[in-house]
Amino acid sequence: MSRGFIKEGDQEEIPMVPPRAHLPKGMPNYVTHEGLEALNKEREDLENERVAASGNYIMSNFIDAKMKLLIDRINTAVEVDLTKANKETVSFGAYVKYNGRTVRIVGVDEADFSKGLLSFISPVAKALVGKKVGDKFEIKIPKGTEAIEIQGIWYDCPSSFRPDLDHRERVVEKSPSKRTTAKIQEISPLRLAASVEMTTTETKNDAVNHDEVPRCARNDNGTVVDIFVPENDIMAFLPVVNERGIIVGRALHMELHKGNKILHPVVHLHVINNKGVATRKYWWHVAFGDTPEKTLKRKLSETLGISDVKPKLKKQYIRETKTEKELVYVYILNSEENLLKTPEGKEYFDIFAKD
Repeated sequence: MSRGFIKEGDQEEIPMVPPRAHLPKGMPNYVTHEGLEALNKEREDLENERVAASGNYIMSNFIDAKMKLLIDRINTAVEVDLTKANKETVSFGAYVKYNGRTVRIVGVDEADFSKGLLSFISPVAKALVGKKVGDKFEIKIPKGTEAIEIQGIWYDCPSSFRPDLDHRERVVEKSPSKRTTAKIQEISPLRLAASVEMTTTETKNDAVNHDEVPRCARNDNGTVVDIFVPENDIMAFLPVVNERGIIVGRALHMELHKGNKILHPVVHLHVINNKGVATRKYWWHVAFGDTPEKTLKRKLSETLGISDVKPKLKKQYIRETKTEKELVYVYILNSEENLLKTPEGKEYFDIFAKD
């Protein structure tokens, strides 16, 4: 992380600058042509922001620190000439269709899994490289292996590739009370495999990992029911905030959960019945560009299927573990509804220990 100097007499500290997307030491900074253009566009935007911030010492230093990291990425960028690629095999820059889904292998700063853009250092991309159309192989996933078949390889953008769409599918289920509960599921277990492999190597020393929770449970009568699962999109951008909750930047989910201790906001929701007993506890990351209230309202609708309710803000505090640092907004909702079951066990409830 970079930090600007604090001028004597200033009442505010220079905001902490989140790191760029992770690139292993010694690994070439491969980029596509589009990726290099995006980096240069980012530089142009920062230069305009610096002009606009003229006279604001804190913001100018913050922008300069971001610019330093960006310039390093631009100076080390290695644009890959795709005209020299073997068009019959998967390599950097290729569009690959497997199991009905099309993705592209790109540089670390270009990666956005929700848009089908895979970092070339990700486990899934590594598994695809070198394969040909018709190749069948298996990749390890948490519950065994996943059979994969390569169905297409292109080096020009195919019509099947839609980076403007969210490459996740939404499954909507009806509950007995006719309330609609929507939950995000990965299109392919490959994504889950990538998440597990990267998360376990980056955050294996975390005492309480938000994302490692069971996905189903059994009622007293033995029937299997869905259980609340926090979203785990390690390639999503999340907001970086100061201790007052003001957004000062953004960083990848995976970067925020591997010991950098970069402050980011989350919301905790306690559902209380009419006897004053907490019946459910949920949490979500605040989305980039959202307020905690906006994220909570959306999640109540998407995940729990309820709307037109007004949870009350109880408190906010900073929660810190070995691998992350969060600004927690704790909300209370009075409800008698039979909402989505939450995980049981000490690890999950430790998340809410200071609420």
